Amino acid sequence: MNTELIKEKELHFQLYELLDTENLCQRERFREHNKETFDAVLDTANKIATEKFAPHNAKADANEPTFDGTKVTMIEEVQAAFDAYAQAGLMAARYDFDEGGMQLPETIMTACAGYFSAANPSSTSYPFLTIAAANVIRNFASEDIKTRFMPRMLSGEFTGTMALTEPHAGSSLADIHTTAYKTDNGQYRIKGNKMYISAGDHELSKNIVHLVLAKIQGAPAGVKGISLFVVPKYRLNEQGEVDHSNDVALAGLIHKLGYRGTTSTVLSFGEKDDCHGYLVGEEHQGLRYMFLMMNEARLGVGFGAAMIGYRGYQYSLAYAKERTQGRVAPNNKPSDKPATIIQHGDVKRMLLAQKSYVEGGMALCFYAARLVDDIHTHEDEIVRADAAELLDLLTPVVKAWPSEYGPKANDLAIQVLGGAGYTREYPVEQCWRDNRLNPIHEGTNGIQALDLLTRKLWQANGAGLKQLQTIMQSDFSHMKGDDCQKLIAQLNPYLQQMSELIPSLAQGLASDKQAVLLANASCFLTVFGQIVVSWMWIRQANVAEKALASDNQNEEDNAFYLGKLQAAKYFIHWELPTIARDLRLLSELDDSCSAMQEAWF
Repeated sequence: MNTELIKEKELHFQLYELLDTENLCQRERFREHNKETFDAVLDTANKIATEKFAPHNAKADANEPTFDGTKVTMIEEVQAAFDAYAQAGLMAARYDFDEGGMQLPETIMTACAGYFSAANPSSTSYPFLTIAAANVIRNFASEDIKTRFMPRMLSGEFTGTMALTEPHAGSSLADIHTTAYKTDNGQYRIKGNKMYISAGDHELSKNIVHLVLAKIQGAPAGVKGISLFVVPKYRLNEQGEVDHSNDVALAGLIHKLGYRGTTSTVLSFGEKDDCHGYLVGEEHQGLRYMFLMMNEARLGVGFGAAMIGYRGYQYSLAYAKERTQGRVAPNNKPSDKPATIIQHGDVKRMLLAQKSYVEGGMALCFYAARLVDDIHTHEDEIVRADAAELLDLLTPVVKAWPSEYGPKANDLAIQVLGGAGYTREYPVEQCWRDNRLNPIHEGTNGIQALDLLTRKLWQANGAGLKQLQTIMQSDFSHMKGDDCQKLIAQLNPYLQQMSELIPSLAQGLASDKQAVLLANASCFLTVFGQIVVSWMWIRQANVAEKALASDNQNEEDNAFYLGKLQAAKYFIHWELPTIARDLRLLSELDDSCSAMQEAWF
């Protein structure tokens, strides 16, 4: 079977043909880089992911971490993988040279992350969460907190988490009970409980830096009273060295369907009233600060879902090319040799669906990563502002669409393998179990739907939507190939319907029909997501059509580009039309869900 985590041609296509990532080297921040340095970093990530992460993916799943009441134990390969990641400098790779970083673009770092998500999503969680926590500290914490914690997190000496959820309050952060008590000397003591905290306890690092949401005693009610604190597992002494326990206790591990190699923890803060927390930024601004990490995580969740889906697709594709079963109609004879199952029409359908989901999701997430680069490094302030508005609009889709369709791809991978796919002897069932978390965490897909419909669509007088419409039409106006013209023609009626629907959604949200629309928010997320991914596929088809017209391709390249065109056609012909139902439900203000009463279930 193919052991390649990401096909080299696919990554080259996404980075250099579709996005022209090499062009970023013209920007001031990336002037010291070129395509060769980008590729060298990608090769390093691929090597570490292949050699250190992929080999123990199944082992970590079968031998999840244990807690004996004193400490957490896990298989030794996780430590070796974490150390290799940290020693390669990948933790700090986004950061400035003078911070020990490599000043690499987000687009390249996203590609690096793809190797690790495909190889071993559970072991990957430890460095990824640390990077995200360090970024919050870098952006919002005092110089003292930065100096004490950030360099050690970026070196891998310390790790990090985000501690939001509480036993009684999942996504409803307004209802958290964890409290920060201000002492006479202006410091804070933290008391409360958090659960489902990924990587919340382990022995991989000398210290674990928790970013904890809490309400300062006497704070305003609801989200306006939430503050953010750095709460390390161990306090540091005057010299900045790890000293003694900070009264952060592991109450127990949670046993998950997938992602079993990542500790999922219940944490108790301040059982002995001696848990020191260090305020990040200003009081009562914690949710705003934490949203930086949450939005980064949402982009990461979407890309991780696409990559786990991609891994399952690649395995089922390789299996279908080798597994023989039956004979291909018509006119087959019993004496004919059995056919490989990839020759059967229904298997082609399932593989094509997987390809359209995972490569469409990859293109979407890479596009979002490029927007991040534009926000931070484009020389034009207007372009930076426009990119920020567009990314804000797309973030719910980047999180939710791949995390819905990535598991669907894994489900189809299981089906391609048939009975073998339902066994633990083959890896596709683990892909599905690991991926099933992604529609849930960092804000369920239902929350993303509400965010899109009630906030992001109207933000800044619809600036993000205007940006999206302008860019899509600009893209389409430059596409001259026959295949792309046909695909655009099929997409345009749905674009028109969505555009005509949006003003009525605004009216409905401001009327007594609001409850109906809120119950149907997932319909709009589906419509919006399918249209955006259709655009992503037409962009890919355009590059493929141009390449095929150049007559400079070898047979292997021709097959690759023809595959892109066929997947684009599949998505536009088979997947896009399914939104007709959702458009109808939204336009008719169907109340099947909102009118249902609790007693009727």
